Amino acid sequence: MLDEPHPHLSHATDARRLGWALSITAAFMVLEVVGGVLSGSLALLADAGHMLTDTASLALAWLAARLSLRPGAARHGHRAQLWAAFINALALLVVVAWILWEAAQRMLEPRVIAAGPMLGVALAGLVANLVVLRVLGRSHDANLNVAAARLHVLGDLLGSVAASAAAIVILATGWTPIDPLLSVLVALLILRSAAVLLAQSARALFAHPNTPGDAAARTSCAAGSRIAERQAVGRDEGR
Repeated sequence: MLDEPHPHLSHATDARRLGWALSITAAFMVLEVVGGVLSGSLALLADAGHMLTDTASLALAWLAARLSLRPGAARHGHRAQLWAAFINALALLVVVAWILWEAAQRMLEPRVIAAGPMLGVALAGLVANLVVLRVLGRSHDANLNVAAARLHVLGDLLGSVAASAAAIVILATGWTPIDPLLSVLVALLILRSAAVLLAQSARALFAHPNTPGDAAARTSCAAGSRIAERQAVGRDEGR
């Protein structure tokens, strides 16, 4: 029993690493917005838009994790985590729609792109996303909220890779359509992850209590609430 990690420590760790991820993501979001505007790169602007939703989504995730630390808010904290994951997925769908629309416009009317600054900002964003993934830890031991945050960061990582590749191609050949084309590829990859996350969180939030197919989602939600409640009782008894 002494070797088992206390649930309160696990939730506190989630809140702390989400806070660090939020700070790093917000800082590099500003850098990518500036870099995207100055270079004219859709790939950078798309990744900056995704980082904008990440900043809001990580803030929601951090708040939900903090709620889980309150003795009287265990059940509501778990519910808040499900809502945060659901909102994360919806935000990603909006970003995907914007990327696809803007990419279509740029394919019809190609724009001049400053590939040098674009490459520098993209590589900086790539490093930042790798740091955030490291901060958030492995996905197998994360709650749904942290898993949602990791999906956002993975999307950002793909965006940074695509922007770097596009910048290299433009520097080497001058072919600017590669920028919106790779942006579309990233948008489709983000769409797949968002759809999975949306389905999982919606099933847990809106399942009818008498629907057999959603028994696993209800059991998972109930188990999370019971664990959080036992955590709160344990803290009260230890005082």
